[in-house]
Amino acid sequence: MTTSESAAPGTNEVLPAEQYVAGLARKRMAAGVLFRDKAGKVLLLEPSYKPNWEIPGGAVEADESPWATATRELAEELGWERPLGRLLVVDYVRPQDSRPEGVVFVFDGGVLDETDLVGMVFTDGEILSAGFHSLDEARNKVKPLLADRLAVALHAAEQGATALCEQGQRIA
Repeated sequence: MTTSESAAPGTNEVLPAEQYVAGLARKRMAAGVLFRDKAGKVLLLEPSYKPNWEIPGGAVEADESPWATATRELAEELGWERPLGRLLVVDYVRPQDSRPEGVVFVFDGGVLDETDLVGMVFTDGEILSAGFHSLDEARNKVKPLLADRLAVALHAAEQGATALCEQGQRIA
């Protein structure tokens, strides 16, 4: 096969590269940032457009890396321009609620305190408030999948590791 040809999945048929690539699976991706305080509470944002709280982050756009997404979302949601820390979690999420399968990346934002939140202004109306919450409090504010992912991310931050997850459950 030449570099412009590939085998069709499950066959020996040779397809032009464009046709082969068009038939590959697509996965949605998202990226978020875990900020915590000295007591291990996590920073959660209260969105105006849905009932569940979130960590800073969002969907990866076309031709955008997950780390660029996390940086962009910090600027859009919080007006913060700060470097990301290391990757804490890679979580494979099965299809659910009419959403296709996906991969979620969580980066370390570091340790903050209440003074970092003083004077926050949410100009575009997307975010209503932000605050630190214990993992137990977070479980009452976020979706169960995110709560599980947060627990793994906190542990990964403490251990200096990167965790691989499936559906919010650590596999490695």
